Amino acid sequence: EPQQKVEETELLKMELQMLETERVRLSLLEEKLLDVLQLLQQLRNLNISKRALGKILLNALESCHEPQPGKAHLFEVLDTLSQELAACDLLQSQALEVAQSQQSLSNTLVISC
Repeated sequence: EPQQKVEETELLKMELQMLETERVRLSLLEEKLLDVLQLLQQLRNLNISKRALGKILLNALESCHEPQPGKAHLFEVLDTLSQELAACDLLQSQALEVAQSQQSLSNTLVISC
């Protein structure tokens, strides 16, 4: 009987470790999904055309057509989509405009002092 308890304990430890691994994987997947959704929301606010958005999505899906070994396919697709969205010209120009306006604001503050 003590041997059986030890085996059950080991089995439960293994199951717990598997559950923790799955929890971490799902947490990473959730973070990547939130990144993609935030980028999509930013593009929507910039009035990106449906055609341009569709092209970005198709490019991401085509580049992930064949899964990479050792990498979860869904995570790979989300990661690629996130990179494609972040590289979108509209977001790049918006980031540049924000940086320039912050720089001009800081210059104004320095001058006014």
